[in-house]
Amino acid sequence: MSSLKYLTGFGNEFASSDPRCPNALPEGQNSPQTCPHGLYAEQLSGSAFTCPRTSNKRSWLYRILPSAKHLPFKPYKQAVQKGGIMHNWDDIEPNPNQLRWNPFPIPDEEKDFVDGMSTVCGTGDARTRNGVAIHVYACNVGMKNKVMYNSDGDYLIVPQQGKLTVKTEFGIMEVEPNEICVVQQGMRFHVNVEGPSRGYILEIFGTHFVLPDLGPIGANGLANPRDFLTPVACFEKVLGEFTIVSKFQGKLFAAQQDHSPFDVVAWHGNYAPYKYDLDKFMVINAVRYDHPDPSIFTVLTAQTTRPGVAIADFVIFPPRWSVHEHTFRPPYYHRNCMSEFMGVIKGSYEAKVGSKPGSATLHSMMTPHGPDAACFNAASKADLVPEFIGKGSQAFMFESSFSMAVTKWGNETCECVDEEYYKCWQGLQDNFDELTV
Repeated sequence: MSSLKYLTGFGNEFASSDPRCPNALPEGQNSPQTCPHGLYAEQLSGSAFTCPRTSNKRSWLYRILPSAKHLPFKPYKQAVQKGGIMHNWDDIEPNPNQLRWNPFPIPDEEKDFVDGMSTVCGTGDARTRNGVAIHVYACNVGMKNKVMYNSDGDYLIVPQQGKLTVKTEFGIMEVEPNEICVVQQGMRFHVNVEGPSRGYILEIFGTHFVLPDLGPIGANGLANPRDFLTPVACFEKVLGEFTIVSKFQGKLFAAQQDHSPFDVVAWHGNYAPYKYDLDKFMVINAVRYDHPDPSIFTVLTAQTTRPGVAIADFVIFPPRWSVHEHTFRPPYYHRNCMSEFMGVIKGSYEAKVGSKPGSATLHSMMTPHGPDAACFNAASKADLVPEFIGKGSQAFMFESSFSMAVTKWGNETCECVDEEYYKCWQGLQDNFDELTV
């Protein structure tokens, strides 16, 4: 049982002070002439100053030394022979096929979280602040004295194997598989692991994740705000050589500094990292007939300027009751004006025989997809009794209104693409009965 403490709520105005240094938060103002305990005041802005209050994001950090105290940045090369973080969406020709990746391997040689990240697909431009990227990470050691921050956007991290201990300027989070965490733009963080670890990362440029509107569902349901957890202030005063890795315009850069960046003694604001336990999602489903759209399983969304159209949605397919009458219960066959990237955290996905934890699929914009032949045949003949589906499983989807390009690593050099994925639909038969016409 973790001894870490958290603040509860989504997007709240929080205030936190390390109890080892009481009264560290200034009273009545943000930037006094002299801060308590000789600290420096530093604001971290996650939105333009003039954004409406509903979307204005900022926090004030009171730290031992300001984050500006570091040596110049220089290009950082990930310790990978192939792959790595990239934003080159035109590296290879587009691929409109249904794609499935076998579980991404965890390296035998030592790799930390930063060096273990590789980009599978994405689109857009971090410089113009509009786009999305999907990465996987596979690592087996902690980051030691290495720290990362993302200048381009927010990371939504989905551990699949191995617990992550995520130390941030705001405090520490422990994130188990079947939990997620969001580290927002500009926040410095360090990831420690206890062994072989793997997971998925959704990166968004230009906006932040919010809870989806509930509409006629009412005031309660889906991911409830009170279940989101934000870390509490927990500073360290450590001298030594620290490497600060910045993701900037799709490239990595590193700078050295002689003190820990996790020296924030107190902070307040509404711009902070957070975590969420997917088991706490309040599942909604059809109780009479037809398969509802997967949007009812949306945990978080990042919206475009068009109402109801997302840069990216984070959707899960949790264990749930299926009670539909005279209905084909699995997901319907579909062509979509959205891109759908799916992964499996544990168990399997009910509409695909053989889906495995650590694997992934991409069904690109208007690429047909749906249940495989085995699933269709079984569901078409099943007794429609109440059934609890997905027990012990958790699949998820990153869905985007953007058409995503697969990187050369994702399409070729990762060596995980299942070249026979298309065969899962080849067994579908022509069941048309002309005598009924």
